[in-house]
Amino acid sequence: MATDQGSTTRHDPLDPAMMIAEARRAFFTVFGFLCVVWALQLVNWLDDTRLAIDYGIRSHDLDYLPNVLSAPFLHVNWQHLEGNSGPLFIFGFLAAYRGVKKFLGLTLLVALTSGAAVWLFERGTVVTVGASGVIYGYFGYVVLRGLFDRNLIDSLIGVVMGASFAYILTTAVPGTPGVSWLGHLGGLLGGLAGAWIFRDRGARRTAAGSSPAPGSAIGRVPGSGAGSVGGAVPPSPRAALLKELDDLGL
Repeated sequence: MATDQGSTTRHDPLDPAMMIAEARRAFFTVFGFLCVVWALQLVNWLDDTRLAIDYGIRSHDLDYLPNVLSAPFLHVNWQHLEGNSGPLFIFGFLAAYRGVKKFLGLTLLVALTSGAAVWLFERGTVVTVGASGVIYGYFGYVVLRGLFDRNLIDSLIGVVMGASFAYILTTAVPGTPGVSWLGHLGGLLGGLAGAWIFRDRGARRTAAGSSPAPGSAIGRVPGSGAGSVGGAVPPSPRAALLKELDDLGL
């Protein structure tokens, strides 16, 4: 008879309650981000866009280099903000619902890559602000995340979002007039890199077959000889997929 020696409770990342709780945190995090952006635009509007001018990105000017972190929160006018708000919420939520900590790290990464592209290569007479570079970063991350995590659901989401919004890539092409294509391209590249940097390493180790954790069930493995000893056997990819589909009601 198998015995359980000092077993510990292990959290299942596919547990529906955990998934709902993480989605709730993601929703309020992205909603809070949007609230901050809209509040800053109100201040910017009352001050005749002074905030955007002072804290936007000016290329090749070291005094404005720290502004790569403030520029994504600022917009030229209300129309600019309205155009970014919907994509920011959709892609932001999709980027955040697998983990808010990863999302915050991703946001910092794409803000840096987008801002750096503008600071390094934009014309010196231009002041650049707006969340679109961050949006492109979230887009790139969502499209590739499932591939690096080996997660079918996220892969399907990436395919659907990539096919549905592929047209936005036309504004990340060199020479696109009227927009900061440099910021878009820099953010997109940062998001694609973020899909690998913030990949789910734990899931990959489990899939490869890690050694049993201390306190896991030890005893006779079905189908083995009498008295044989075995550790916890990681679930097969097919079993994990079926469980995830079942949790989602599919």
